[in-house]
Amino acid sequence: MIGSGRAFLAISLLAATHVAAWVSPVQARASFTNKHATQLAMADAFDETRGGTYSMADQVARFAKAKEENNERHLDISSIYDGGDLSGKRVLVTGGNRGLGLAITKELVAIGATAIVVCRSSNKELSQIVGKWNVYDGVDVTDTESVNKALKRVKSDGGDIDMLINNAGYFYEPCETILEDSLNFEEQLKQINICALGPLRVNAAAVNAGALAENAKLVIITSQAGSSEWRTTQNKDEGGDYGHHMSRAACNIAGVLQAEELRKKGYSVILLHPGFNRTEMTAKYKDIWDIEGAVEPADGAKRVLYEAIKSSMETTGQFINCEDGLRIPW
Repeated sequence: MIGSGRAFLAISLLAATHVAAWVSPVQARASFTNKHATQLAMADAFDETRGGTYSMADQVARFAKAKEENNERHLDISSIYDGGDLSGKRVLVTGGNRGLGLAITKELVAIGATAIVVCRSSNKELSQIVGKWNVYDGVDVTDTESVNKALKRVKSDGGDIDMLINNAGYFYEPCETILEDSLNFEEQLKQINICALGPLRVNAAAVNAGALAENAKLVIITSQAGSSEWRTTQNKDEGGDYGHHMSRAACNIAGVLQAEELRKKGYSVILLHPGFNRTEMTAKYKDIWDIEGAVEPADGAKRVLYEAIKSSMETTGQFINCEDGLRIPW
């Protein structure tokens, strides 16, 4: 009986040891998740680029790093750019009548693409560059009816579009803040209507008009301002410019949803921050153009087209910084 008791005790102790050592799958996942989160938090303490896989939020530091490393991709896009893949292709650009949009249009023509411009108003220079029949003016991206009619005309006039670049945008210059009581809700809604709903209207019109070629690429020029994560760096302790940031964040989420819906049609969607360009729209910040690496629109156009050409179904729905080619966190 004594021997039996000792055996029972030994078995009980062994069982208890195994019970204590056994961890349920749920506990294991929780342990791994907590450990992984801790590692990420530690990494974030010294590396805001998430181990180098994401672009840096601090634009001054980003540009300084590129100069320190003599990063040709960042400093001189012409060193790697080749637009030959778009030669002979039909590319539509919204807002291609001025600023970055006009620079993109000029570059498309230079590389042998057929540039089609949809805009509110044309000018003599634009007509000379692309030919008057390739300009569809009087089209406001906030007007669903005019957008639908324009895309149907583009289809009937010349055929399918290989790439559609949503460039039309709007930036309200006065800085909006709560504490200065300078919020302008009407302007905020205008920015959302143009910058977020505009690309959605245009892309939807192109799809429903049957105006897109097989494997067409839908490009949305957005902004780093749409990254919620980056606000704690770029707008630290200040906030402000509510309409601008909200419109770009809304644009980004609409782009991701389009990427998922249109995947089955074979159309890819890419969201591009064009980088800092010396245009009328960014003149508000011209005092920091130099320290943040702002480039001329001609270089900005090449940056955009370089990433647009690279985009594919493998990258659909991604948010890319055209300055360095890295992703921007949401």
